[in-house]
Amino acid sequence: MKNLFVKLFSITAVFVAITLTSCSSDDPAPIGKESTEVITNLEAGILKGTLKEDYTLTASTSYNLTGQFIIDDGATLNIPAGTKILADNGGTDVYIATLIGGTININGSEGNPVIMSSADGNPGDWGGLTLCGDASTSAGVGATAEVGGFIYGGTDDSDSSGIIRYLQISGTGAQINSESQYNGVSFYAVGSGTLVDNLAVINGDDDGVEFFGGTVEVSNLYLENNSDDAIDWTEGWSGSVTNAYISNTVAGFSTVFEGDKDNGNPEFNNITAVSTVGGTALQFKKTSGGTIDGLSIVGYDVDLDMKDAGDVANVTFVDGYTPVAMNEDDETTTDVDESKLKYSLNTTAVANTTAEDFPWVSSDISFESSLLQGAVTGDVTLDASVAYTLNSSYIVQDGGKLTIPAGTKITARDGGTGVYIAILQGGEIDIQGTEANPVVIASAAGEPGDWGGLTICGNAITSAGVDATAEIGGFIYGGTDATDNSGSVKNLVLKGTGAQINSESQYNGVSLYAVGSGTTLENIAVINGDDDGIEFFGGSVSVTNIYLENNSDDAVDWTEEWNGSVTNAYISHTVAGFSTVFEGDKNNGNPTFTNITAISSVDGTALQFKKTSGGTITGLHLSGYAVDLDMKDAGALANVQIEGADADATLITGETSKYTLNSGKDAAALDISTWTWKDAGL
Repeated sequence: MKNLFVKLFSITAVFVAITLTSCSSDDPAPIGKESTEVITNLEAGILKGTLKEDYTLTASTSYNLTGQFIIDDGATLNIPAGTKILADNGGTDVYIATLIGGTININGSEGNPVIMSSADGNPGDWGGLTLCGDASTSAGVGATAEVGGFIYGGTDDSDSSGIIRYLQISGTGAQINSESQYNGVSFYAVGSGTLVDNLAVINGDDDGVEFFGGTVEVSNLYLENNSDDAIDWTEGWSGSVTNAYISNTVAGFSTVFEGDKDNGNPEFNNITAVSTVGGTALQFKKTSGGTIDGLSIVGYDVDLDMKDAGDVANVTFVDGYTPVAMNEDDETTTDVDESKLKYSLNTTAVANTTAEDFPWVSSDISFESSLLQGAVTGDVTLDASVAYTLNSSYIVQDGGKLTIPAGTKITARDGGTGVYIAILQGGEIDIQGTEANPVVIASAAGEPGDWGGLTICGNAITSAGVDATAEIGGFIYGGTDATDNSGSVKNLVLKGTGAQINSESQYNGVSLYAVGSGTTLENIAVINGDDDGIEFFGGSVSVTNIYLENNSDDAVDWTEEWNGSVTNAYISHTVAGFSTVFEGDKNNGNPTFTNITAISSVDGTALQFKKTSGGTITGLHLSGYAVDLDMKDAGALANVQIEGADADATLITGETSKYTLNSGKDAAALDISTWTWKDAGL
């Protein structure tokens, strides 16, 4: 956005000194010398003063906004397509405002938008555009705006303040005081008779657009790098936003949405928000809320923040998204810690609205090709020579395919649950690592819980049924095809996975939801995960050659009658507090395990089986565990077959479910001296 107006046109700034005091529709200045002076200025290409009669700008004239320009009650300003207005870098002294009863008609077109900007388009250079209407607001009739001290609010919800069509406004958000700033466009009690269609606000130092009550509806909204909130509302605004694209690439902004005070239940349709710098997406204060349909948010650390412990039911997700608390207990009292009011959403990465829908917007934004986030809908092949950053969710959709060639390095942002790779039903992943050049996906520090991990959802059979919902991401999984193929993963190293979703759920290094036997999984290392190394949720997939080191819950976990196999697994525990080598749960699908070596230097439990789960094990080597076998829910030892027989075990003195194996745990340790691929790093 640098030197936007130098790029677009050359203009000579003309300065006219006019002392202007606070104005409102209740205090119009008399028509006379001042009005004549304003018209004279306009004819000279200068916007300053209070317009008290109708006037139409000329697109061929270069206009300079040198101070406050106010459209008074009864006056109309017409701005034709292609008009360009250069705002002085004058902070709060430079803005355009339309008072109650005034009208502004901005009639840009896709080929010739109207441009309002400071020369450089830097945040805070000038005030912005303010509209004051006569619609209802919870602030009451004749309220006083924090911006300009203008009067707004009435009883006519169909009131019209004019037209805004194809307007790009940049460099707004001048600071009034420690509590207040101008927004790109401020709508004070603006009524539904006002037409707002195709509006872009770029590089604002406060909100992109803010609604103070009113009923106005906005369509086709482009908001880029606004430093507080992209869309803000309060005072019971009950309008709508349809088709919005929101981009944040500068750290330190606040939110995509901020709703405050009473809930007028505004509606939001087809909202896409993309961040490269984390942050919070949707924030609702007090009892505010809204109805949202067609939401895609990518790159945010927090999806939903009910900041003042408002009821999450105030926010209706038509798409059926379910807020999942990002804290240990979903408390909603006013005295809880703020961190306990934050939620993740199982939103889709597929956007209904994209930046390409706004070809008329002049923007310098270009997402680096090395940044991985959003949706994969076709065939995408990465380049091993590029140092990639996994910034957010990266989701392969039904029909999409992600190919990652040998030697590719992907640094996962330390963004917790907001950073992961997922392959949905019908999608495919092809990780083509070799032993000499494995693929590595890791956080920079490789610390447990830094990011999510890899999730694959298939169409194989699970006891959870067809089209079950995963605890991770709310993804759909499960079908009837035991041989389903989700692709191939070979020679992959994952580090720092296991981000905490809530007290019951965490991401695993690799989560396999109803993945079928047609999927290939070979040579996979999961190191320093804050939950399980690998977990199977039903399905029939098998894995060969896995290295699992210091995963804080279970190394290998399964449930929902997974009936595949693990061949050649080396499991190492050197950090106290992990749970188990194996954890099997629910009904017994009788998976098979061949050549399993698990070594602990910090005691712990080796094999744990819950409910009626079990499996068949050969070539087991256990060393250093205080408990060899735990039949946690009093399942039969016969459920666990070791070397072709029921588990031969003796109950540990004083225990009711924990055993020492008398035999079957002393097979030769697996030789992994040739597994050099597991040592690869970023």
